[in-house]
Amino acid sequence: MRTREARAEVVVDLDAIAANTAVLRGKVGRPLMAVVKADGYGHGLLPAARAALAGGADMLGVAVVEEALALRAGGVTAPLLAWLNGPGEDFAAALAADVEVSVNATWGLEELRAAVRETGRTARVHLFVDTGLSREGATMAEWPELVAAAARARADGEIEVTGLWSHMAYADAPLHPTIGRQVAVFEEAVGIARAAGLTEARRHLANSAATVALPETWYDMVRPGVAVYGLDPLGGDAARHGLTPAMTVSAQVALTKRVPAGAGVSYGHAYTTTAETTLALVPVGYADGVPRAAGNRAPVLAVGAQRRIAGRVCMDQFVLDVGDDPIAPGDRVVLWGPGTGGEPTAQDWADAVDTIHYELVTRVGGRFTRRYVGSAGAV
Repeated sequence: MRTREARAEVVVDLDAIAANTAVLRGKVGRPLMAVVKADGYGHGLLPAARAALAGGADMLGVAVVEEALALRAGGVTAPLLAWLNGPGEDFAAALAADVEVSVNATWGLEELRAAVRETGRTARVHLFVDTGLSREGATMAEWPELVAAAARARADGEIEVTGLWSHMAYADAPLHPTIGRQVAVFEEAVGIARAAGLTEARRHLANSAATVALPETWYDMVRPGVAVYGLDPLGGDAARHGLTPAMTVSAQVALTKRVPAGAGVSYGHAYTTTAETTLALVPVGYADGVPRAAGNRAPVLAVGAQRRIAGRVCMDQFVLDVGDDPIAPGDRVVLWGPGTGGEPTAQDWADAVDTIHYELVTRVGGRFTRRYVGSAGAV
């Protein structure tokens, strides 16, 4: 009996994730926190985490406590930080699982202290200062009060302050004037914390872009995310940083047909054939994370050449015009991959649809199956 190939699949190269981590760790020569939030940037939370650790990551970062608990349930014992913590967070579960947490405000610290008293476990805390992103973090007006409260909780034996950190707004533009301003604010915030006795906390500021481009931001630890998966955080060719994209996205052609010149293709006839041609139907669409905006814009490798999607991307499918080239149902087409086999990259798609590769790799899913190759971190 013939085994059916996957209709559409995301192939993740675990060895590439490990190698990328090793490249970044070697570049900075200091501890590295690999960020595996958002299901490992669409690459799979547990496999990506294990591969990054196999590549030399010292610590893992996630957005929410639930992600950290999933890693613990999967057998990951490495240090973990969960940072996107709102009111009513289950800090007790985080403490029980030995997860470090980030605090933005004094009310958050009070909720954490309540969990410490409930569980009897000392909390390991990273204090987050807003240095100019105006997103997470205590403002500099709020920072001294937060630091003082943390120092009191530390004196009471309730917490250890293990990190002082912030996040950058323009690290992907290495000459942007905000970088120097954020670094200066971060230095001031660290000085306030050190003066309050929080002298053991590690400083970390560098995201992926800063890790590859801004050595002055490396401090005691770096915190790359998308670069771990082989994507250039500066929006260029990942190979210039020694990185290899770990994700390849492909689908099996479901139907082919010959149509005459002047045939309107897909909804609204946004594409019309200019000559007799072959159309190939690809059975994935925006329900699977293929952007609707990719219609008539994004490239796909089919029959040895890159072709733009013909007409609109539908909920479940899109169409390619391959001219007179031979193609048959069951042939595979590649949406994006490392770019080493003639296929487009996620950056090519990002440029085509005016977005960022972060969005593409984290959204692809739906009816795509995920398959892993490589052995890094294998259990």
